[in-house]
Amino acid sequence: MNKEVFMSTKLFSNLPLEKAMIDNLDSMGYAEMTAIQEQSLPLTLAGEDVIAKAKTGSGKTAAFGLGMLHKLDVKKWKIQGLIMCPTRELADQVANELRKLARFKHNIKILTLCGGMPLTPQRISLEHGAHIIVGTPGRIQDHIGKETLDLSHVNTLI
Repeated sequence: MNKEVFMSTKLFSNLPLEKAMIDNLDSMGYAEMTAIQEQSLPLTLAGEDVIAKAKTGSGKTAAFGLGMLHKLDVKKWKIQGLIMCPTRELADQVANELRKLARFKHNIKILTLCGGMPLTPQRISLEHGAHIIVGTPGRIQDHIGKETLDLSHVNTLI
């Protein structure tokens, strides 16, 4: 009897990701990609622009976050990624998930910039440098207006 072995194309290990990133995903229980991840990750990893829509809980944060983290130059202390969220609650949720996804590499700094929080501590954090900003449009606009946020090195916008 001839048994065929099928390789799932849904495995994260089939993507061109660092072994440390794959190991981190395994430790988080991410074995196979969800539909949104399977459709978008090959494109984002290839540097393509993607517009996607999926339900809550479908894995969107990993879908865009892994592509962003893959491109990140940790040695470059400039903001390279910007994620805009409509609410502070969503921004906090996205930033927390992104921090878990980023554990594979030492020293990735992710800042949350949202309204309802004092500007001064955010400004001080920005002065110390960051790689990724997750925030709400109003607060991001506040920091741009006060010239405390430099987005000239951003290569990924979500």
